[in-house]
Amino acid sequence: MGASKTNIFSDQQNEVARFAKAFAHPARVAIIEYLFKLNACVCGDLVSEIGLAQATISQHLKELKSLGIIKGNIEGTSVCYCINEEVWDKMTHILDTFFNQKLSTTECC
Repeated sequence: MGASKTNIFSDQQNEVARFAKAFAHPARVAIIEYLFKLNACVCGDLVSEIGLAQATISQHLKELKSLGIIKGNIEGTSVCYCINEEVWDKMTHILDTFFNQKLSTTECC
């Protein structure tokens, strides 16, 4: 398999693609929505709330954490997660800029 060649794209294009990955699976969307709904750190409630196996939830949490969208703190034997507000604000700004592009009034097709 070839390299992804991300270096040929702008920083903004890479950021849009990176953040869009967070929404590429409905489980990650559900996790983000649940964290917003609670507006608090979550420690272990996700399995019963989302309805997936712990290992699956852990993989999605790992992906969201690697994107920086969530952050976690170890409390005893569990890890508690919440939305990383700074990264969320950055992501919404980048995605708003991308999605709010306007088409010109030229004829096409």
